[in-house]
Amino acid sequence: MPDQPQRHHALDLILRKREGGELSDAEIRYFVTAVVANGAARDNHIAGLAASETATITDAQLGALLMAIYQHGLSPRELATLTTAMRFSGETFDAAPLQTFTVDKHSTGGVGDKTSLLIAPIVAAAGLAHRTTAGVPCPCVPMISGRSLGHTGGTLDKLETIPGFNTQLSLSRFTEVLRHAGAALIGQTPSLVPADRLLYAMRDHTGTVESPFLITASIMSKKLAESLNALVLDVKVGSGAFLPSLDQARQLASLMVETGTRAGTRTVALLTRMDEPLGRFAGNWVEVAECVEILQGNAHPLSRDLVELSLTLAGHMLHLASRAESPAAGAELANQMLTDGSAYQAWLRIIQAQGGDTGIFTDPLRHHRPSATRTITAPHAGFLSSMDCRQVGWAIQRLGAGRTRPGDPVSANAGIEMHLKLGDPLQAGQPLVTLFAEDPGLLNEPESMLRETLQISAVPPLRHPLIEEIVR
Repeated sequence: MPDQPQRHHALDLILRKREGGELSDAEIRYFVTAVVANGAARDNHIAGLAASETATITDAQLGALLMAIYQHGLSPRELATLTTAMRFSGETFDAAPLQTFTVDKHSTGGVGDKTSLLIAPIVAAAGLAHRTTAGVPCPCVPMISGRSLGHTGGTLDKLETIPGFNTQLSLSRFTEVLRHAGAALIGQTPSLVPADRLLYAMRDHTGTVESPFLITASIMSKKLAESLNALVLDVKVGSGAFLPSLDQARQLASLMVETGTRAGTRTVALLTRMDEPLGRFAGNWVEVAECVEILQGNAHPLSRDLVELSLTLAGHMLHLASRAESPAAGAELANQMLTDGSAYQAWLRIIQAQGGDTGIFTDPLRHHRPSATRTITAPHAGFLSSMDCRQVGWAIQRLGAGRTRPGDPVSANAGIEMHLKLGDPLQAGQPLVTLFAEDPGLLNEPESMLRETLQISAVPPLRHPLIEEIVR
């Protein structure tokens, strides 16, 4: 009599992981298959996937298993198996027809973190300026991005404030845009890494976002599914990061670098500070507008940290892609692309290729005007000394820029403008931050949250470097 296939049960996995035990490779693959099968049962448009009687897991069981993983972590074998199972849970992108070097950047998430909107056109411009003999840009940036999660914003939500911009491209259209524009910024289609799309939403509502193991599996499954030759990771550290301590960030960076390297992708991680919003604005359209001003050569002084970090990350990407002898030389090339207007032309090419209306960029801060604004001023003179950047992120979320549940709409106009950076001197009555919302009633709670967390002292604070360290 032939051997019967082993049956797995979600409760068995939960109980073993709850007690700190390890799951087998087969059990992890069962778990991922069950998540995708249940998603297919709810969303029957997932191509080629169908629910199975032997691969089912309830939302309650999924939440329990995620919490057990959060509490006990995963062994290197478990993490590798989970990442691989998620990577191949649906379609994957094949970059071979492009005959180019694929390189991407990913951030673990922060407040006002909009570097992708600058890096993609900068690196694309460098690639378009150095075509191969086959006429294909080298390097190119296939960027699969996400939506708002917890207190952090989402690149897709920002891009979709551009009228007509389509983030839901088919993989064939994704390839066409990359060939034409040198970069493309899209979201996960229902059939592309569906396990991560489903788990991503559940983590936000089960208190398991901060698990370094789940973060690693989520990020690396998507990035490895892009058929990347190289990857640069921006791992945030500080009060606005998912993992605020340096040790936690270092652990996460090491997990991701090892996972990428084992998969054959040249991977480097930078630990960067997230003690305050990056740049001048945080929200959705206001972040796009800030980046457009920078690309147009009109960078505001309060955007200096955003520009510095974007050039540094782009420099590492260009170095890994052999377009520069070192990351520093790559940053110089990136700055050249920015200052000579090449990056802005690449940005317009990307937006047009994905259906966006570039006319909105003629005067970006005049579009998407919020109907309600309020400015918080300094109660006394001193220095802006500290803030809980995570609380700032939650205040922005409550203004309407983020979500309370997966699928909730977000406001294009909601957000904040910072009038000072940490360490800046100020006078009594000087503006600290301006709030934007669609409804005046949404301003009160965020105002209270911001007043509580923005601290003013008589002496300037000690400042951390923007980039703490590099993990290779």
